[in-house]
Amino acid sequence: MVVVDERETVRDEPPPHGAIGMSTAYRISDGIEGRTMEFRKRVLHPGAAIGPHRIAHDEVYYVLDGAGEVISDGERQALRPGSAAYLFDGAVVGITQQGTRPLTLIIAYPLPRD
Repeated sequence: MVVVDERETVRDEPPPHGAIGMSTAYRISDGIEGRTMEFRKRVLHPGAAIGPHRIAHDEVYYVLDGAGEVISDGERQALRPGSAAYLFDGAVVGITQQGTRPLTLIIAYPLPRD
């Protein structure tokens, strides 16, 4: 078992896949040796987005706070707290913060097996 305090993993950085705006990243699983999945919290600041990118695994975006829009292969859906977007292997996906409050997400996906 490994217990991680998110405060020890936080850093401000542009979001991945296009560096659109700024975000606060909590790289919760990065320091766990032997892990098989990625588990992160990301706060997209107003105007920020994780740009469209093709995924090579299933992936979940779970909204804790704020509002946003997720895209998957051209289909757009609104997200709000309590929404989970389950995205499928091979899709081109992205997510955009909307409104005045930051969009706080949990993002989880498996890592490639060696």
